Amino acid sequence: MKNDKIDFVVTWVDGNDPKWKSEKEKHFFNINKTLNSDARFRDWDIFKYWFRAVEKYAPWVNKIFLITEGHIPDWLNLEHPKLIHIKHSDYIDSQYLPTFNSNVIELNILNIKDLSDKFVLFNDDTFINSKVTAEDFFTNNGLPKDLGIFSPIVPKFGGIASTVLNNLEIINKYFNQREILKKNFKKFFNLYYGKHLIKNLCTLPWKPVLGYYDAHLPVSYDKNYFNKVFELEKEQFNKTFETKFREKTNVNHWLIRYWQLSEGFFSPRNINFGRYYDISDELFNILLDIRNSKHKLICLNDGNDLPNFDSAKENLIKEFEKKYNIKSLFEK
Repeated sequence: MKNDKIDFVVTWVDGNDPKWKSEKEKHFFNINKTLNSDARFRDWDIFKYWFRAVEKYAPWVNKIFLITEGHIPDWLNLEHPKLIHIKHSDYIDSQYLPTFNSNVIELNILNIKDLSDKFVLFNDDTFINSKVTAEDFFTNNGLPKDLGIFSPIVPKFGGIASTVLNNLEIINKYFNQREILKKNFKKFFNLYYGKHLIKNLCTLPWKPVLGYYDAHLPVSYDKNYFNKVFELEKEQFNKTFETKFREKTNVNHWLIRYWQLSEGFFSPRNINFGRYYDISDELFNILLDIRNSKHKLICLNDGNDLPNFDSAKENLIKEFEKKYNIKSLFEK
């Protein structure tokens, strides 16, 4: 981008912090255990490679906002001029704290002071995997790069289909697919999407939005859309904020993404730009992707059905260390 600054926002939890674990257990009752399993919180000890990748492949980033409950990695250099540590209490209303709900943590991003209007939201399981430019995330005109692909919801046990459905109920309250396509046909029928174009063809008979394809990768956002949607749907946002853990009644930050897509406020991105992996059954492919930099972004999802956690963790650390063997300036 020519003028606008682009920030990165990344969330992190130290699942081994005794104080945090004790506080979590106080509230961990009568909740959906599937949506809030230990796999959601355990630490793979690979977060330092996230920073090494940013330093190596995205040195153009303006600021990095690291969001945590208050704890920080013991290796982190808080004096780095590009790093801003944000605690939950810095931007989330005290009535909703403590929170262990990623939806609350991410939707309140609109309250972070000094955050650029253009930012990319990462989780600590999403990594830059090869050189990226600012234009990989936003056009020179400030449009977020994204995938305009319709995709019906497929419910899975332990998944977040209910949250996605809640997002879509709001989207269909304000938009319909036919009007979306009428205004931005070329953004949805674009060769960048490859075989996924079939999904857009198959959903043509329906007027409502049946769903959007979610790549589970970092998302480019315009902060003004967080404010816009919040003002229109305060009640639903506040209901989500009141839940200490993820619940089926929640909405999540994808609602903002869906809104950007529905307004045509995006520019098509190549479907092969990034890749989502489940560590439980794709570890070999993950290691190859890290080694060969096949995709520019990767998501390493930690599932509930991973029997060999210690072994997988060791292999991941070894592969990351081979690729990023030089300590970054974000480290002490």
